[in-house]
Amino acid sequence: MEKNTLLAIALSAVILIGFSVAQGFMMRKRIASMPPAPPVQENPVPQTMLPPPETPSPFETAVQDVPASVAAPASGPEFEERVTIETDLFTAVLTNAGGDVVSFKLREHSDKDDLVEMVLSGDSEGRAFTIAFGGLNAQPLSSLFHVERESEYSVKFYRDFTIPNSDAQFRLTKKYDFKPRDYMFELTVSLDGGYSIPSFNFGGSAYTLSFGPQIGPRFEKLDNRYDYRQYVTYTNGKRKMEKINTTISTNPKWAAVCGKYFTCIAIPLLAQYDINFSDKPEEGIPSASRLNIVRPPLNSPRLDDTYRFYMGPKNQEILNAYNTGNNSFGLIDMQLIEVSNTRGILNPLEKALKWLLVIFYKLIPNYGIAIILLTLLIKIVFFPLTKKSTEATLRMQALSPKIKELQEKYKDNPQRMNAEMGELYKKEGYNPLSGCLPMLLQFPIFFAMYNLFNNHFDLRGAMFIPGWIPDLSLPEYIVQFPPGFRIPPMGWTYLRLLPFLYLGSQLLYGKVTQTPDQKSNTQMKMMLYAMPLIFFFILYEVPSGLLVYWIFSNLLTMVQQVAIHKYILPRQRAKAANTPTVIAPQKKKKK
Repeated sequence: MEKNTLLAIALSAVILIGFSVAQGFMMRKRIASMPPAPPVQENPVPQTMLPPPETPSPFETAVQDVPASVAAPASGPEFEERVTIETDLFTAVLTNAGGDVVSFKLREHSDKDDLVEMVLSGDSEGRAFTIAFGGLNAQPLSSLFHVERESEYSVKFYRDFTIPNSDAQFRLTKKYDFKPRDYMFELTVSLDGGYSIPSFNFGGSAYTLSFGPQIGPRFEKLDNRYDYRQYVTYTNGKRKMEKINTTISTNPKWAAVCGKYFTCIAIPLLAQYDINFSDKPEEGIPSASRLNIVRPPLNSPRLDDTYRFYMGPKNQEILNAYNTGNNSFGLIDMQLIEVSNTRGILNPLEKALKWLLVIFYKLIPNYGIAIILLTLLIKIVFFPLTKKSTEATLRMQALSPKIKELQEKYKDNPQRMNAEMGELYKKEGYNPLSGCLPMLLQFPIFFAMYNLFNNHFDLRGAMFIPGWIPDLSLPEYIVQFPPGFRIPPMGWTYLRLLPFLYLGSQLLYGKVTQTPDQKSNTQMKMMLYAMPLIFFFILYEVPSGLLVYWIFSNLLTMVQQVAIHKYILPRQRAKAANTPTVIAPQKKKKK
C-alpha cells in the first residue's frame, strides 16, 4: 500500500507540476516568438475638431505602398460629428472622422467602475473599422464624412475623393446596420467611380479595413492567466490558431481576436480577401491586437462589400445561436462557438460540471455556495469508492505482516517475491490499486474544474464573499503589496488567504486519513508535509473558485472518513460477527 500510495501521489504531483510548467513554457515561447514591435505612430485623428478639407489629409502623404498619389478628399464637412447608437446590448459611438467607431460599450458587462469597452483606447482615442486606400502600410482615412442617419439603428457616412491631376472622382460610403438584440452588426463598404474611374487598384489593393487597437476590458498585462489574446481563423470546418504579422490568404469563413472572455469576430462576405493580425503598438496600451482585412484590386467602377462583425462575450449560449439560425441575421452553422475554447478530452466533463453548477446557482444565486453544493454532490457520488478505498487500506494493514514475511523471505529473489505477493493478493481477494482509485479519479475532475473556472464566461465576476472573493474566476487577495515590491523568488505581488486555507485543510486531511503503519513510516510522514507544500506553490495563482472546491473537498472527505471509521465499519464488523454460519446440508449418497 505504501508503494502504491507513494506512486499515486508522486504521479499526481508530476501531472500538476508538468501542467503548470508547460503552461508557463508555452506562454514564454509565444512571447519569445513575437517580432519586435514597430515604433509608435501618432494618432492622426483629432479629438474634437478636424482641420478643414483644404488642409492635406495624412492619407495623402503617408501611403507607402502606392507609387503615385492616390486620392484627395473633395469638399466636405468642416467639423466633427458624432453619432450614438443605443441598443439593448451595447452603446456604440461613431465619428464622421473617417466614419469610424470610437466606442463600443457592452451594457450587460462591467469592467470595475465602468462598462466593458470593446474599442480599448490608449493615450489617444481608439478608432475601429478604419478604411485605408491600399495595403497594410496605407494610412487610415481621417477626412470628415457626410452623415446620414437612416434609422435608429442605421447610419451612413460618405465622402467624395478626387484622383490627383485629373477630374476623376469617386465616392466612398460606409454604412453601419445594428440590431436591437444582437452583438453582431453589418458594415457595408462601397466605392463608386461612376463613368470616370473604371477600376480601383491602389498599389495592389483596393483598400484595407482594420479593427484596433485592442479589445477590452482593460488589463495590466497579458499573462495567459488573468487575460490573453489569441488569433483564430475558421476555414473548411477547422479552427486554426494564427500567428501575428503574417498574411493569411485562405479566405477563412471568419477571423477573430479573442480575449479570455470577449472577442471581435470578422465575417467577410467576399469572394477573396487577405487577413492579417498585428500587434502594432499604441501609446498607453500594454499590448495591441489588430485585425486587418485587405481587399484585392477591383476591375470594376463600383463595389459593395459586406462584412459582419461580432463584438461581445464568448458566451457559449450566445455564440451557439449563430449555428441554429436563432439570430437577427438568420445565420446557421457559423461555428463561432469555436472561439470559446470548448475542445479537449475533458470537455464533456466540463459541460456536465457547468450544467450542475448552473442548477445549484438557480437554487441559491451565489456561485460560491453553488461550488460547495457541487462539491458535496461529487463526494456523495464517489462515497462508495471512498468507502471501498478505506476498506482496502484497512485490509492492507491486516495483510502487512504476511507481506513483510514474503519480502524478508524472498529479498534476494525479486521475481519470486512479486509472484508470491501476487498469489497472496489473489488468495485474499485483494486489489492493490483499489485504495488509490478515488485519488486518481479526482484529477480529471480537478483539471475540468480548473478549465471551468479559468475560461467559462458565466463565472466572470461571480462573487462569493463581498470584500474578499468578488470574482471566483480570479485569485483572491487580502493584501496588495506596494508598487515594485514582490515576494522572492516567486515574484508574488499579493498576499492571498485561500492558498493558506488549502494548505491547512490538506495537512489536516493527511492527519485524519493517515493509518497507523503510515505514522511510523518516515517516507510517508515526509510526503504528508511535502506534497501540500508543493501544491501550495502550484495553486497560489489559480482561480479562487478552484481552491474553494478543493478546500471543501478536503473537509468533506475528512467528515466521510470519520463517519466510515466511527459508524459504518464497526456496524459492518458487528453484523458479520452476529451472522451465524450456515452449513449446507450434505447430499445423501445413492446406493
